[in-house]
Amino acid sequence: MSIHSSNPIHPKKLLLTKWTAVHPTNKQKHFLVSKVIFPEPPDERIEFIELEAIYSNQTQIIPWRDLSNPEIWIQGWK
Repeated sequence: MSIHSSNPIHPKKLLLTKWTAVHPTNKQKHFLVSKVIFPEPPDERIEFIELEAIYSNQTQIIPWRDLSNPEIWIQGWK
């Protein structure tokens, strides 16, 4: 049993969670979810989040479901 199946990710609870990139680029390894992007209209599903790199403070918008891919992201700072 994998951690991901027993501990599902909920988009509304992602704000300020910490993530580690499995393959860091430009010394950017540790990230924080700085924003959950709510859709318009509000009854649509949340699709995207904003990640902020701790090292550079650069932000990127990604589909939140990408965080559940263990080949790209590890939950927490490792």
